[in-house]
Amino acid sequence: MTAEINEKIAWITLAKVGAIIRNGHFIYTSGQHGSVYVDKDALYPHVCETSDLCRLIAKQFMFDGIEAVVAPEKGGIILSQWVAFHLCELTGREALAFYAEKTNDGGFEIKRGGAKTKLRGKSVLVVEDVLTTGGSAEKTIKEVRNLGGNVMGLGVLCNRGEVGPRNVGDPPRIFALVNVKLDAWDEENCPLCGRGMPINTDVGKGREYVASKNLQ
Repeated sequence: MTAEINEKIAWITLAKVGAIIRNGHFIYTSGQHGSVYVDKDALYPHVCETSDLCRLIAKQFMFDGIEAVVAPEKGGIILSQWVAFHLCELTGREALAFYAEKTNDGGFEIKRGGAKTKLRGKSVLVVEDVLTTGGSAEKTIKEVRNLGGNVMGLGVLCNRGEVGPRNVGDPPRIFALVNVKLDAWDEENCPLCGRGMPINTDVGKGREYVASKNLQ
């Protein structure tokens, strides 16, 4: 299946579950503002659709000898389980699933399920839902390597920040089901703020932003 067909399937699926929100004023995890939001949380309640997209990611890495899948919390936990499941199904070999938890110092730690010993020497696929700056993926890749894992690649649902390997610790390969460049602005340059457009507080970091600015 070609990359173009994969991307078309992913767009149709994300639109079907209401994960693409347009013409709003959103605050991204990076702190930047934008008018389009990819709401991966709208996907996860739809188990069949989530499974289908994770299978497309798994197929891209089925010949890389992946022995474990790791993702940053929270949505990534679902992705790591499904991608590992489909790798098992496609290859006939076990693929373990782990997730990295945020630490108080801003990093990520993989500590559950015996990861500190089970990841050592393993070929690992890191998965993520949406790449904006790639910060969470980079920290997860760093932690996998700290535990002795060999990162074989990074698989994502959507790369919306034109994130490349150098932005996330130089994994051998990045595969994204959807690659899209969305406009994003720093607060001081945001035209939506300039027009006084209300901030969406239902998704993204809008609620925290509004609270921090006492805009409620």
